[in-house]
Amino acid sequence: MARTARSVHARKKRRKILEQAKGYRGTKKSSYKRAKEQVWKGGVYAYAGRKQRKRDFRSLWIQRINAGVREHGLSYSQFLHGLRLAEVDLDRKILADLAATEPAAFAAVVEKARDALDGDSGEKRSEPEGRHAQESGAGSPSRGDEVEATGAAERKADELDVNLADVEGSGSEGRVLVEDVEEAGGEISATDAARSRAEELEVDLATVEGTGANERITVGDVEKAAKEEAGKNG
Repeated sequence: MARTARSVHARKKRRKILEQAKGYRGTKKSSYKRAKEQVWKGGVYAYAGRKQRKRDFRSLWIQRINAGVREHGLSYSQFLHGLRLAEVDLDRKILADLAATEPAAFAAVVEKARDALDGDSGEKRSEPEGRHAQESGAGSPSRGDEVEATGAAERKADELDVNLADVEGSGSEGRVLVEDVEEAGGEISATDAARSRAEELEVDLATVEGTGANERITVGDVEKAAKEEAGKNG
């Protein structure tokens, strides 16, 4: 049987390998055998390096986001949880870029996440809803129309019978937050999750020191107080 000639393909394959290895030192760029080995090893390291590069960038983005939200009194995990509740679909790369180059835009995103953590997506009531509430006699006529407030703050004001016009807002541009309403109504400032956790652990919120924004009591504060109480009793 005649031998198949494949010299054209063999030379083409060798030229390709040597072209990929032309930047290596010594015989690794001229000897086909050594060049083939080095190109193969280089591909293995390149694959591992690409995966590590993704991890490094993800770590960098998380650090930038964490540094940004800490300035607004939130932790990284609380911020991401708030974004999920508010249905804000921004990846870590965009959030990190906003935190580093657009602090005003990043502050608006943080405010939306904070509103969602307080039980609302941060959107104001629409005008027809506000007019319908006035016609039905529910709440104060001045609420929601003349005062900038979050939706959670408006609901809390209705619950505590507090006039939003008399509340001094501590949010961005004087916006009234739910903790401002709670303070004006004489209620302990705590998140809804913290209140539920306090009922589960039978912790008196009056004895808990808040570490959240504006000294608002968080779930972590309640759990810490419960552990301290258990340590004293144990």
